[in-house]
Amino acid sequence: MFEADDIREWRGHDVVDPKDHKLGTLESVYVDTATDEPFFATVTVGLPTRRRLVFVPLVGATVGPGYLKVVHPKNLVKQAPSIDTDGVLAAEDEPAVFTHYGLEYSAGAGGERRLARR
Repeated sequence: MFEADDIREWRGHDVVDPKDHKLGTLESVYVDTATDEPFFATVTVGLPTRRRLVFVPLVGATVGPGYLKVVHPKNLVKQAPSIDTDGVLAAEDEPAVFTHYGLEYSAGAGGERRLARR
């Protein structure tokens, strides 16, 4: 899907939905711990005084000049599980992120986390 070496270059770029509606800006990328491939991104959304990070899958996403286009509509992304801008995704909250987008969740064979921030 994406080259992991390029992840740092995406930070701060606009994230848009399929209709080119701006969702926010890319904050970080979470990789699947089993494959080390980018799997979710966090997007900064909200008003300047009440910002939060929402999770959006990278499956099917495309990169363009200055933006990352995801396949999910703005209304679904805005309702996604979120964390504070300086927060961390708790292990017990990972399944809710997958469920929100209809994705199957399974922890690693040894019970390890499925997502790791890059």
